Amino acid sequence: MTVTSVRTSKDISYATVYVSVLGSEKEQAQTLAGLQSAHGVLQSQLARELGTRRTPVLTFEYDPAIERGVRLTKMIDELAPPEANGDPD
Repeated sequence: MTVTSVRTSKDISYATVYVSVLGSEKEQAQTLAGLQSAHGVLQSQLARELGTRRTPVLTFEYDPAIERGVRLTKMIDELAPPEANGDPD
């Protein structure tokens, strides 16, 4: 799992954490479920780290950006001429 970005509301009362998971749809769903399950612990840790009176309420969303990038890189590699890949054949 990789945190790809975090977006906060203007008053910083809410924060959406975008995560990317390389794996099956089941693994992606399990990761998001695990994050939701650990919400209280993560919220407490964030409060300690920020040291502010109010802490943003966290929500988690899947971000397919990294997975999409990996897929596009593979497609480009497959379509590139052999000499462009460093392959003499």
